[in-house]
Amino acid sequence: MNQIKVIAFDADDTLWVNEPYFQETEQKFCEMLEDFLPAHSISRELLKVEISNLPRFGYGVKSFMLSMIETAIQITGGRIENKSIERIIQLGKELLDKPVVLLDGVEDVLKALEGNYRLVMATKGDLLDQERKLNNSGLAAFFHHTEIVSDKQETEYKKLIRHLDIRPEEFLMIGNSLKSDIIPVLNIGGHGYHVPFHTTWEHEKVEASITHPNFRQLENIREVTEILGL
Repeated sequence: MNQIKVIAFDADDTLWVNEPYFQETEQKFCEMLEDFLPAHSISRELLKVEISNLPRFGYGVKSFMLSMIETAIQITGGRIENKSIERIIQLGKELLDKPVVLLDGVEDVLKALEGNYRLVMATKGDLLDQERKLNNSGLAAFFHHTEIVSDKQETEYKKLIRHLDIRPEEFLMIGNSLKSDIIPVLNIGGHGYHVPFHTTWEHEKVEASITHPNFRQLENIREVTEILGL
């Protein structure tokens, strides 16, 4: 731990609330199509479309909105009405306008770390939306650098570490997703602290038992300062 120079934070569901908003929107979407399929079947079909569209559209609200429209067309056999498509677009806009709600302890932890480490926000998703959330969060001043990428794989983390001019063992990533935030960083020699959120998108879930000297499982983000002795 004494080697760590840079601490990076995931954004959605690590710094602020995100997934519950998507689940709320998905529920409204399912209610729109309840005459065609049960809600659980609609959710299953939507997830399939979302995953198939990731290489084209990436992550974020805009991708989600396009996937909802495509799913609605499939489920209705192309009979979806214009007003329903308009409603889906409106749901997407409402999702983009959701307030930024910080998770408990986030601001206190950033204040404690500031000045002791270089702090970075490293997240994936839509550039405009993530920039909006960061600006509205009041946290932007804490971060030496922000990195918004289309995906978070080992390649992206290696590029970030090179940009920061540090070695992998000097890099700590903190996030709620084992798949995106922790495992790729451990694989390249960095440190990873997992702070679970109470709900996770299905595509981000992995069944993994991690035993690695650079890995820590936390109950809440406040434990970061305790581990680092601050």
